[in-house]
Amino acid sequence: MAEYPGVEDERRFAHDALAGVVAGIFRGSGSGADDAGLLSDHLVRADLRGIHSHGVMRVPNYAARLAKGAINPTGRPRIVKDRAGALVVDGDNSMGQIGGTFAMRQAIERARATGVCVATVGHSNHAGAMEYYVRMAVDADMIGIATTNAIPTMAPWGGIDKLVGLNPLAFGFPAGEERPLLLDIALGATAHGKMQIYKQKGAPIPQGWAFDDQGQPTTDIDAALKGLVQPIGGHKGIGLAISVGILSTLLCDAGYGSESGNMIEGPRTGRDGQFYMALDIAAFEDLERFKQRMDRIIREYRSTRLAAGVERVYVPGEMEDDIERRNRRDGVPLNEATIRNLAEAAALVGADATALR
Repeated sequence: MAEYPGVEDERRFAHDALAGVVAGIFRGSGSGADDAGLLSDHLVRADLRGIHSHGVMRVPNYAARLAKGAINPTGRPRIVKDRAGALVVDGDNSMGQIGGTFAMRQAIERARATGVCVATVGHSNHAGAMEYYVRMAVDADMIGIATTNAIPTMAPWGGIDKLVGLNPLAFGFPAGEERPLLLDIALGATAHGKMQIYKQKGAPIPQGWAFDDQGQPTTDIDAALKGLVQPIGGHKGIGLAISVGILSTLLCDAGYGSESGNMIEGPRTGRDGQFYMALDIAAFEDLERFKQRMDRIIREYRSTRLAAGVERVYVPGEMEDDIERRNRRDGVPLNEATIRNLAEAAALVGADATALR
């Protein structure tokens, strides 16, 4: 089951029991019961779908920032600009998942009247996996788009200074009989969190993941951590990352690039920004016809002839669906470091972590 070389054996936990522990940690950190439940749902769902980089492993860091007062545990997002299909949300320095969920709900509701609505969120923080938000739109029979900024870990193409974030973006498209198409990608070849695991194990990273601090490709983990993440697609990935960063920040007075923080000092409080769009399909096309055409696209994609050694192809989101089904049945896999860190975070705020034993 391990994704990385030498990772400790994992233990599995019922997702509802894990969600109870996580919600307890957030309640102990000052969040209200509803917010704690939403945060828990967001993070555990990421783990259920195999997106462990945005799952419960982040809880100790979130709890520490809440404890320091860097994030407002009771922040209440509010609309500060409102014009037809354009909304600007002030996240009130709340957890990014709180502001993001509020914004996408508002965008979906407004799109029922306007056809399309964009809600940008400033004064925000790390918002977790973008897939969560586009799935909200899909569940409302809409197309969802979500983007966010990130601390710079990449350089302009040909440069060596960290000025560009991985800046993820996500799309969600509903289908009919087939499962929805859900794409959630960052624009770098990897993330620092993944490289840290290789560092713990003393293993070289794969070719194509990183540059050293002089902009030369490297598989040496120490050189990579001092250096740069490689973008996907070379200069094209950098161009996309710049564009996503602009969408996520300049429409809501959030921090673009180095304004949002750095890898040494960490994120700057409340300087994250996000962009959420809901597009009501029925405003453009008959909904059932759209879904039927989506089914055809998905089936055609899946019917491709396979290259040697390949057992099947996956439509974006299908692999995560399969992982989620297995994890709901067998339990969410967590490595020992994550389990230990969760238990310590629970102890610090007096939350019940007996489910982790």
